[in-house]
Amino acid sequence: MLGQGRHAALALVSLLLSWREATPIEVPRDARIQQELKQPPTLVRQSVKDYIVDPRDNIIIECEAKGNPVPTFSWRKNRKFFNIAKDPRVTMRKGSGTLEIGFRSGGRPEDYEGEYQCFAKNDLGTALSNKILLRVSKAPLWPKEVLEPVVVTEGSPLVLLCNPPPGLPPPFTFWMTSGMSPIRQDKRVSMGLNGDMYFSNVIARDADTDYSCNARFPFTHTIQQKNPFTLKVHTKEPYNDTSYNATDPFGGRKVAESTPTFLSPSGSQSSKMVLRDEHLLLECIAAGLPTPTIKWFKKGGDLPGHKVKFEKFNKTLKMVSVSEEDDGEYVCMANNHLGSIRHSIFVHVKAAPYWLDKPTDLVLAPDENGRLVCRANGNPKPEIKWLMNGEPLENPSPNPSRQVLGDTIIFRSVQMGGSAVYQCNASNEHGYLLANAFVSVLDMPPRMLGAKKQLIKVIENNRTFLDCPFFGSPLPELRWFKNGQGSGLDGGQYRAYINGTLEIKKARAEDEGTYTCVASSILGMAENQVSLEVKERTRIVGAPEHKSAIRGSTARFTCKVKSDPSLPVTVTWTKDDKPLYLGWRLKKDEESLTISNVNEGDEGTYACTVKSEIDQDSASARLTVLEEASLNPSVSSALPPDRPDPPMDLDLSDPAARSVRLTWIPGNDHRSPITEFLVQFEEDRWEPGRWQNLSTYPGDFNSVILQLAPFVNYQFRVIAINTVGQSQPSRPSPRYKTSGAAPDAIPRGVRGWGSEKDNMEISWEPLLDLERNGPNLRYSVWWRRKDAGEEWSNVTTEGSKHVVHNTDTYVPYEVKVQARNEFGPGPESNQVIGYSGEDVPTDAPTDLRVSKVGSTKANIHWKPVDPASVRGEFKEYKLYYWRESSLVPGLLVSKEKRTKGVYSTASEPSGILSDLVPYSRYQMFMVVANGRFEGPPSNTVEFTTKEGVPDAPRFFRINRRSFDSIYLEWDKPLEPNGILIGYQLKYRIVNGSRVGGRTQLETFFPNVTDFTLRLPDRSTRYNFFLSALTQIGAGEVFAEESPPFANQENFTDTTGLVAPAWEIWNLTAEHNINYADVSWIHNFPAGSSEFVLEFTLDSDKTVKVVQVNQQPPIRVADLIAGAKYHLRVYSHAFNSISSKYITFKTKAAYIDQVDIATQGWFIGLMCAIALIILILLIVCFIKRSRGGKYPGGGFVAGFAEYLVRDKKDLPLDPVDQKEDGSFDYHSDEDNKPLQGSQTSLDGNVKESDDSLVDYGEGGDGQFNEDGSFIGQYTVKKDKDETEGNESSEATSPVNAIYSLA
Repeated sequence: MLGQGRHAALALVSLLLSWREATPIEVPRDARIQQELKQPPTLVRQSVKDYIVDPRDNIIIECEAKGNPVPTFSWRKNRKFFNIAKDPRVTMRKGSGTLEIGFRSGGRPEDYEGEYQCFAKNDLGTALSNKILLRVSKAPLWPKEVLEPVVVTEGSPLVLLCNPPPGLPPPFTFWMTSGMSPIRQDKRVSMGLNGDMYFSNVIARDADTDYSCNARFPFTHTIQQKNPFTLKVHTKEPYNDTSYNATDPFGGRKVAESTPTFLSPSGSQSSKMVLRDEHLLLECIAAGLPTPTIKWFKKGGDLPGHKVKFEKFNKTLKMVSVSEEDDGEYVCMANNHLGSIRHSIFVHVKAAPYWLDKPTDLVLAPDENGRLVCRANGNPKPEIKWLMNGEPLENPSPNPSRQVLGDTIIFRSVQMGGSAVYQCNASNEHGYLLANAFVSVLDMPPRMLGAKKQLIKVIENNRTFLDCPFFGSPLPELRWFKNGQGSGLDGGQYRAYINGTLEIKKARAEDEGTYTCVASSILGMAENQVSLEVKERTRIVGAPEHKSAIRGSTARFTCKVKSDPSLPVTVTWTKDDKPLYLGWRLKKDEESLTISNVNEGDEGTYACTVKSEIDQDSASARLTVLEEASLNPSVSSALPPDRPDPPMDLDLSDPAARSVRLTWIPGNDHRSPITEFLVQFEEDRWEPGRWQNLSTYPGDFNSVILQLAPFVNYQFRVIAINTVGQSQPSRPSPRYKTSGAAPDAIPRGVRGWGSEKDNMEISWEPLLDLERNGPNLRYSVWWRRKDAGEEWSNVTTEGSKHVVHNTDTYVPYEVKVQARNEFGPGPESNQVIGYSGEDVPTDAPTDLRVSKVGSTKANIHWKPVDPASVRGEFKEYKLYYWRESSLVPGLLVSKEKRTKGVYSTASEPSGILSDLVPYSRYQMFMVVANGRFEGPPSNTVEFTTKEGVPDAPRFFRINRRSFDSIYLEWDKPLEPNGILIGYQLKYRIVNGSRVGGRTQLETFFPNVTDFTLRLPDRSTRYNFFLSALTQIGAGEVFAEESPPFANQENFTDTTGLVAPAWEIWNLTAEHNINYADVSWIHNFPAGSSEFVLEFTLDSDKTVKVVQVNQQPPIRVADLIAGAKYHLRVYSHAFNSISSKYITFKTKAAYIDQVDIATQGWFIGLMCAIALIILILLIVCFIKRSRGGKYPGGGFVAGFAEYLVRDKKDLPLDPVDQKEDGSFDYHSDEDNKPLQGSQTSLDGNVKESDDSLVDYGEGGDGQFNEDGSFIGQYTVKKDKDETEGNESSEATSPVNAIYSLA
């Protein structure tokens, strides 16, 4: 047995490998074909599976089918043949299988309850309906019962049971009083899903009414009422109805509070099963005092807010359109201030079978292959069963041309007589699906479906299609021939389509002729002919022109036409898009229209239209009518045209779901007819207050149907337009609100891309506001891995993006998006291919090398990486290269990395690296790049470029310093591109714009950068061409023209006297970080001067030149911060007239801070100062201990005075200026010379008036018993300032110094 199974599996694999499926035949809707075509039955209408009927009406069970021959119908009831002829109450409609069961002559509808199934049969097969379960609606009476009063203690919970009678379908329950007033429900009192009334806690006021449960039966539209409940509420304290208020329902009485407990459901956990796409209802009702509040959450995730609603004061959770991801544990929590309690509800989402691939009808020719596929999903996984004409298929099949493989039936080499109807049944414990699909084996020779021997006329150079519809089974092959000869037409100017159409891309005169289409198959051949004529285009060569005519005069419009001589043409005239009726005033001939005795009614737009049988052309012009001239011929009485007045009296009528009629009255056109009306709208939901254009209409319209979008609250206004312009908008119309609908728009810009290596972001453009069509807009997103045979995954979201996690790296997915709102789903987008995220490539290119290295280019080669290692979309090979150094000694270069991308999928890729700097050493490496990452680097390669020609000299200046010489100076190139061997200078005489004389050449050594040229006379001017040289040759040329000699016209006048020269002097520069304000004085004539500011950078001698033609001061920007510049200003016309150079330094943008505390000189200086202060302190203490004055007091006071002046900027002492210009700093009272006093500028020593007493707080110094001074050192002040300034901080002289500081 094992060996047999293995052989069977191998045979199946070889069968699938060798099997080739034919394209199913599409039968055209041609009436003759449809009449002759034999077709198995197809069901077109049937009743629903669960069919509940009203017992008061006749029963109708639908079953209709089509087919050729016309099908016959039979029924089974409870899986047995139902003999309709034996039951006088049952009839079958003529031409269909629909059953009608009537009860006029008696009978009970309940006798016909059961399971029905319809069979539609003809010679080619049998189709089956679903199994229709017929049940009669029931509305039983409520059982009679006597209800005793319900006794309950105040504050306790209570449940009033409803227990409605079981009906079909189940009744809708609600609670009312016996007086038919609804019971008010709130957080404390509410009805449960089972119809019972729940009280979380009872208050005395609840006994004021009775409670009756009512059941409404939908089919009979009857309501049955249960006997009412009455309550007796026991209270511990007397109850006074007047003491009730909403904030204190117990009227101040003490009622025992209680922690929450659940009334429904019971226990700590429960479970709930719900089917996919159904509504989920979860309920938690709690008892307790105070009344508990209910909260819901889902373990392990968030509640899907877009489809979850909380009802009945949060006691019920309602979820619409449940899907598999809603499976899980839902927790409700009830809490009050005494505590909380939780209940877990485990939701299990199951699914009745639903279609993934529903089988479709299959039309095959003899000996062709095909297959029927029936794929369904569900939870549990549905079982697939196949039937043929209502009977189960055997497996293995006795028919060798048919093989059943699970959800697929494979047909091989079908033969005539193999037609049948196949049924696919997918079922699980929650339901079933049944689908019919026929296989029709069709044998029909080729035939032509279109008109015979057509004549087609086309315009020259137009794209043309010749149609040849055909049909046959097997599908014939079609070929086209021209003039009955040659091979088939396809390619070049012609393109043949599979549907029989021949395209001529650009019809020309030589394409005229008879075209024959021939359809052939093994069953025969058919042909048809199409004659083609190519005609010249009809066109207007002399179009009418705009005219103005005085009233009473004659106006004439011309319209000259050129057309194909074989095509008759007609010329018609219209006025303002309306037919023009000719008469005695309006006459036309072949080329013109004449209007006699022009009046105001003739004003308008006249259009000439020329038509042939295959094309047309038109042109228009406007006629403006003017009033007669007045007595004064120079003055016209015609007023100029103006903008029209706004339309009036907007009215809305004929309302519809997506349209409304808008009518208005046009305003005055002010002598220029209205050409069109612009209708605008404003809506108050998305962009209130913003008017938007809706549509335009011709100027002779004043009532139009407006096409509108659903779910929009519109108002409209109208603007009139003539040749002058637009009117003011009309007053707005009344508002008009359209009803909602499912979205019409397809989400645009759908794309899938990975932001991480293991995800894919699906994004799209959200619908526009006016495309929403209803509230609660959301998007359904589907995705599945491409070519993997996976099922679609889907999710619904409110945003415009969804992230799919846990994907493989860079794999393709099929993605589609659909918008939906509360009214239903919209159309699906087209499937797009998206990719999951990319990861870092794992491989590096290998064997990177160079060849053919020149001065500026090099060829690069490498070995490619394995495409699978890119781990994403291959973008390019990226080459990183940089200039490591120059071979020119001492030349510093930038080592900035540059990149070059090369896209190549060749097995031996290569590229060219250009724009290299000659005579340099380069290094490079390569990586492979995908859309997000770069891979590891390849080997690093070093190469050297060859020597090249140099760049132009860095600068080239020409100065004319005297009558007979020109001084030239330059600097070496920034990039010598090799070893400089010198410079060459070419120059020739120039006279105005003419160049004359021979070119002269001077060469210089590489260390020479200036040259003086002697002039034959002072009016001679030259063109100079300077270039640097290497061994390779001359480099880029720097060209300059010598300037005229400065002030050459002012050296002498006609009398021979010397004229005064022009000058530039007093040059200054106010500088900042990166700019300078430059000023100078000159005596050039006003308005005739142009100056050049030349900045020379001191560090590398680079020159910055700024040319100005305005007067100083001038602000020059883009200077280098912290740099030293040499600046001069010279005349642009006369280079030799120049200011003197000045030097300045811009402010530093930042200062590289040096830690001064670590500098040796600073440490030594601080040590010296500390030593001096220490010596002074020792001397002071010695003197104080002896009771004398401080010999160093003057020095200390002076030092303190210096600190005060430095720290606080206070004017401590007067400053006297001597006659010789020196300054004398002294105190007012210190007349005694100090040790180490500083001499004045005249060499005299100033005596100090200071005494320690003067620095005390009063007039007398204060001393301790040992004679030491305890007064604080202060600045000497006037008496009125010092009086009363007492201090308790008597310190040493050092403290006095610090206090002053």
